[in-house]
Amino acid sequence: MGGQKIVLGVTGSVAVYKSCELLRGLIKNGASCTVIMTEAAQRFVTPLTFQALGADQVITSDCNQAGTAIPHIDATRDATLLLIAPATANILAKAAQGIADDVLSAAILAARCPVAFAPAMNTYMWHNNATQRNIAQLIQDGAIFFGPANGEQACGDVGSGRMLEPSEILEMMQGALTPRLLDRCRVLITAGPTYEPIDPVRGITNLSSGKQGFAIAKAAVLAGAEVTLIAGPTTLKTPAGVRRIDVVTALDMYNAVMAEVSQHEVFISVAAVADWRVDAPSTHKIKKEFTGAPTLSFVENPDILASVAALENAPYCVGFAAETDNLIDNARAKVFRKNVPLIVANLVKDAMNQDTNAVVFVERDAATPLTRASKDAVAQALIAKIAQEVN
Repeated sequence: MGGQKIVLGVTGSVAVYKSCELLRGLIKNGASCTVIMTEAAQRFVTPLTFQALGADQVITSDCNQAGTAIPHIDATRDATLLLIAPATANILAKAAQGIADDVLSAAILAARCPVAFAPAMNTYMWHNNATQRNIAQLIQDGAIFFGPANGEQACGDVGSGRMLEPSEILEMMQGALTPRLLDRCRVLITAGPTYEPIDPVRGITNLSSGKQGFAIAKAAVLAGAEVTLIAGPTTLKTPAGVRRIDVVTALDMYNAVMAEVSQHEVFISVAAVADWRVDAPSTHKIKKEFTGAPTLSFVENPDILASVAALENAPYCVGFAAETDNLIDNARAKVFRKNVPLIVANLVKDAMNQDTNAVVFVERDAATPLTRASKDAVAQALIAKIAQEVN
């Protein structure tokens, strides 16, 4: 969210404590923030709290000491988004009817940017016909809604109406603010390691965390794509909006990819797939013997990326190359060997089990290095690159 100006509207709800964490998340992600508080919100949290957390400005009324600006007009002048979080039933009603009797409702009416609401209210208030009519009107007018969530509420009732967690709102905001470069494009992604069993308790795997593949899945969804993620063994949380298929072995991944790929326009092979597997894994634990280590026989696993690229109606294919040396030469050889247009290459030391990555986009006649960045940023750059090629 670097460079984005967000106006955060805060209303009177017990969920206002989440707005404090939301503000911190926005600033941490590079946004600048102005906060507008209603009188009721100030009974839960003081304006000083938001100032201490890094808000550029905290507006509590239309009174201006300098007498030169009108806060409800100027607040959204250069804003990217006006987000009301928490959004009570009262502010939804005001916004739907165009009532402007305080600085926040007036700012909504004067907004020069998209307006989003993160509702927070009792479940019976949420399901009330009047509230639902107001929501329908706001959606028709172009408003965006983040949530609400379902669960236990402060009053003890259980149901829809809880404000989403700040991390969920941040992720949904990224989707709302991200250009839809791959709108409705169907993207298939593999991620994580594979695991090849030796016996019921031992196996062969690698150090891939799956973070880069999951980041690409998230970036693709934010860009409007319909994403299927085939994941090897990993504990990573599935990005919102992603359809996930879990597999274990390289053969599992191959079979899952070949079953899905005909329904997709783009295939991104990020997973670190084992090149070989044990020919005949033992069905019993191999006991340690005085005669020495057992002899294992290996067979080659199918090449998933090359198999997809060889299909008659192959999707646009992107592969990954994790190397220890001769990065560009090895990656370019892979471009030709697997007959794909693009390989994303990185040195193992720059990526494995890290939150950042340093990659090179390697094509048949070009190699474009990217500055080391977060895996999310690398994912966004890759999605932009793919969009240029497929649109």
